[in-house]
Order: sequence, then C-alpha cells, then structure tokens
Amino acid sequence: MSVGTYFGIWALGFGVWDLRGFVSLIGAGPGDPELWTIRAAKRIAEADLVLYDALVDAEALRSMTGAQCFCVGKRAGRASVKQDTIEKLMIRAARRGKRVVRLKGGDPFVFGRGAEEALALASAGVSYEIVPGVTTAVAAPELAGIPVTHRGVASAFLVLSGHTGDKLEATLASVRPNSLTVVVMMGLAGRGDMAARLIAHGWTAETPAALVCGASTRDEWTWTGRLDAVADATPPESIPGVMVIGDVVRIREAIAAATATPAVVTDEVTYGRHR
Repeated sequence: MSVGTYFGIWALGFGVWDLRGFVSLIGAGPGDPELWTIRAAKRIAEADLVLYDALVDAEALRSMTGAQCFCVGKRAGRASVKQDTIEKLMIRAARRGKRVVRLKGGDPFVFGRGAEEALALASAGVSYEIVPGVTTAVAAPELAGIPVTHRGVASAFLVLSGHTGDKLEATLASVRPNSLTVVVMMGLAGRGDMAARLIAHGWTAETPAALVCGASTRDEWTWTGRLDAVADATPPESIPGVMVIGDVVRIREAIAAATATPAVVTDEVTYGRHR
C-alpha cells in the first residue's frame, strides 16, 4: 500500500467512509476549539479513542466526544510519551477496530511529526486520513494583527524550529537578511540566541520583532519591539508562543493606529484575545 493522504475503506454503494479500524491525523489549530474544522469536529464526535497534544483544549475536547481521551503531548522540560509509543497505541487500537483520532496542535505536517505517524500507519497497513489544521505559524501572528506577507513589505516567509544546530545555521546563511518574514516556532526559551544568530547573519538590530503567546485563547499575550530586545521581553511562563521577525510587524502598529485605541509602537505588550 503506497503512502497518500487518504487510506480508507470505501463502502461501495453508500458513498461514505467506513471508519472502523481507522485513524484520523487531525490539526487542532492554534488553540481555540472554534477554529477546529468541521471535519475535525465530526471525526472527534465519532471517535472511540482520542490521543491529543498538550496544547489542545482538553475540556472542549471531552465535551464533544464520548471517546476515551488521553494526553500524549510533548512539552519542553516535562516528561512525555515517546513518539514510537504513540504510534504503537494508534496501530494497536486501529487493528482492534477502533476509530482513532490523533489530535495535534496547529497543522499535523508543520513541526507536528504528522508525516512520521502517517508513515508508521502506512507501513503497518492501517487505514488513515489527514485532516489539515490552521497552522500556528500563520495563525498566531495573524491573530495579533501581523501578516506574514504584505504587498510591498514581504513577499515570502520562512518558518523555523527554535532548535539550534548546523541545519539552522545553514538555513540562516542561505537567506538574504531582512528580505522576508521569519516565524520561529518552539523557540521562546532560546529567543535571545535566535536574535543574536540573525544579527550575526546580517539582520539589523532595529528589525521589528514580536512574541505572540497563547494565540486565540484567553491567555493571549503579545510583545512587540526590536530584534535586539527580544531577550529582555518577559513572556508568561508555560504558555507556548511564536517569534515573528520582519517589517510586517509594523502592520500591527498601522492597524492599531487606525483604531480608536492605538497601540504604543515600541516595546508594546497586550493581553487577551485578538488584541
């Protein structure tokens, strides 16, 4: 069986998916359950077992399904379920005829290890589907009023993992400084190091930057300032976020200036949803 987006059992004559012994790899978006897709909500309601990430709203999830729900998410500095264990759980449950949902923050194929899980399921002969989600790499800046592209400002964007290494250095070396938007995921703890690396590769210290934490939730927190000041920002603990670097950050200020309550344009912090 070859790898593809859909591996399902088509019930001939009925025009519906037979989801017995089936896995749905689902993206849950940036945080707010109202941003889950219609298909995601349907699969969750039909599920027998849900394996969800730490960033998923567990209370909302449990209100939508009678399935067994287990948190298998990974958070920096905390004990977590190993990836191969998660894959074995999905395969075993599907082989027992269960409808399994693997619910992952953001989009499953954007730093979500969704492709690894798809390969494991395909190799085991387990039927599965991919249900895309709203990637946090775009949604978090967007909900803070920051586009990742904007006509005349940035025509491209680069999404990076905050983990350092030779591949990161090679990537930064391949990009012309201040030529596009950079979005860094899973990198708040190392934000100072990332800023220093960008500056070392030719990005100006005055480049606008933003930190967006808890996007689309009531814990949403946003800071904006200069690239060389991100290390001094104090994001809330235990709330994940992204770092955005580039002139598009100024669009947030332009939007705020057009409202009745303009934001402060330097080292600005806001709290709450969509502020």
